Amino acid sequence: MVAEVKLFGTLPSPFSQRIELALKLKGVEYEYVEEDLSNKSSLLLEYNPVHRKIPVLVHNGKPIAESLVILEYIEDTWNNNPILPKDPYDRATVRFWAKFLDETILQLVIKSRDATGEEKKRIFEEVVKQLKLLDKELEGKEFFGGQSIGYLDIVVFYMIYWYQLRQEVMELAFITEENLPILWKWSKKLLEIAMVKGCLPSRDIHLAYLRARIGGDAKSTSK
Repeated sequence: MVAEVKLFGTLPSPFSQRIELALKLKGVEYEYVEEDLSNKSSLLLEYNPVHRKIPVLVHNGKPIAESLVILEYIEDTWNNNPILPKDPYDRATVRFWAKFLDETILQLVIKSRDATGEEKKRIFEEVVKQLKLLDKELEGKEFFGGQSIGYLDIVVFYMIYWYQLRQEVMELAFITEENLPILWKWSKKLLEIAMVKGCLPSRDIHLAYLRARIGGDAKSTSK
């Protein structure tokens, strides 16, 4: 019996993109269900009644929510092409940095939505300060995962790409080659990988989505 895998997501969401890339790296066939976050489907609300957000992975009728949790579920379920390191310490390290990105850096970006002027500038200076820690963590490595794309590469890349487009919309450059040289070079390299790029919408669609979101509601609708 072929396993039924569905992914409920939103095309421009970095959280959806994380799951798509992980499934593709594992060679898992799946059905993608695009959600309108302004009019969420009854299925999404049924599958994720707690947070009511995307992404949600449904495997043989069983829903799994929250992108970091889903990534670990994918790793545990499909053993080929591992995305998490075997060594327990290394696994703990990449989990730490993934949580750091989502619970510290992302929260600063969310906080910036209600900020203006100097306060917004100060917040993004803090974002860069925190990203420099990830920049240092990547130093001397081809990928966070070693010689191939791994869990932390998946988690970080789509957020960095999202931040880069976001700064373009806001006309506020905070991620540059000068202040984050290692992350900058790494992100450009990943963007050239067909499987990674294939999880992204067109640049115009992505920018239009961000323009609509920035200045719109300040609530996170995915994770």
